[in-house]
Amino acid sequence: MVKIRVGLIGSGFVAELHMYAYKRVYGVEAEVVAVVSRGDHVERFAAKHGIAKTYRDYRQVLADPSIDVVDICTPPALHTEMIVAAAGAGKHVICEKPFAGYFGQTGDRAPIGRHVPKAAMYERVMAEMDKTRAAIRASGRLFMYAEDWIYAPALTKTVEMLRATKDKILFMKAEESHSGSHAAHAAQWAMTGGGSLIRMGCHPLAAVLHLKRVEAKARGEAVCVAAVTADVGNVAACLMPAEKQHIKANPVDVEDWGTLTLTFSDGTKATIISGDMIMGGVRNLIETYTSGGALFANITPNNHMLTYMTDEQKLKDVYITEKVDRKTGWQFVCLEEEWTRGYLQEIQDFMECVATGRQPLADLDLAYATMQAQYAGYWSADEGRRIKIAPP
Repeated sequence: MVKIRVGLIGSGFVAELHMYAYKRVYGVEAEVVAVVSRGDHVERFAAKHGIAKTYRDYRQVLADPSIDVVDICTPPALHTEMIVAAAGAGKHVICEKPFAGYFGQTGDRAPIGRHVPKAAMYERVMAEMDKTRAAIRASGRLFMYAEDWIYAPALTKTVEMLRATKDKILFMKAEESHSGSHAAHAAQWAMTGGGSLIRMGCHPLAAVLHLKRVEAKARGEAVCVAAVTADVGNVAACLMPAEKQHIKANPVDVEDWGTLTLTFSDGTKATIISGDMIMGGVRNLIETYTSGGALFANITPNNHMLTYMTDEQKLKDVYITEKVDRKTGWQFVCLEEEWTRGYLQEIQDFMECVATGRQPLADLDLAYATMQAQYAGYWSADEGRRIKIAPP
């Protein structure tokens, strides 16, 4: 059996999800042999997961000859530097979303989300992505984009039906929203590269691009994004502090709500919605309307299990789902959340790709196209006009 050794960069929430998945890989022997993080908590993380080596500088992972794959689970501002360095060191690369972003340049007026024109951000991100893509291709190593939505069972069933019917997708509506991130860096453009539209909206955006790619291949067509329109805002800014007790978002220079509409080269459409002020848990939804039907992929919430409970205290150690503020009353319980949202299948695919050399389902082209549409959306919202995208 092929053995793959992984070096994990980061030890936070996403790293925990990835570790859960690595322990369940089958058919390939995958082992996380090292983890790097700047804080002391990296020792506790390593002990919890039985990881032999801990480092404080990610360059130590790159210099470790025993490591085949680097898995980047850090805040977005660090992604590009680490991707290029890892590829240059001869490592296969897994990277969490987003692939790239604008996080500030020397001379930018702070906070950059309020003062730097989004057209300038778009140009910078495109130039940086071109260099990153070239570095990955020159390395001959695999790049695997950790976009879990592509692997979610509800989405893979949508793909199966599109391939079988070869129906034309006419319109898609997709959303990721919840009541706001607890992470302090989520409030600042310089750390996250935008607000809800990139932090959450990049998931449904990648999903609709993937579905359109599947449809085009099934029909023998060539389809790409032709234009983008978007709008963003801080809709919860109108609330008094006492009215925001259930909303966790506290943006500095990013949006807490956004909508982005894609026009494809075949004239069809897709709309992405994201919000940091939506109650009721995480909404991971995609509706696909075709020439032959409609497919609703309710990743979360879904009705795998419904409960009505009355005692919050008795449920204190029971996990219901992410981002719900109570466990009583009617609840949509998420069963096997790591499977339902695609994390297990994602890591399985990546390990098989490293073992065999094939390209992953969530690949470099998807990562690139997602960020291009994302920043074209910010440009559109900034200038209040449609942004055209040249064919690839």
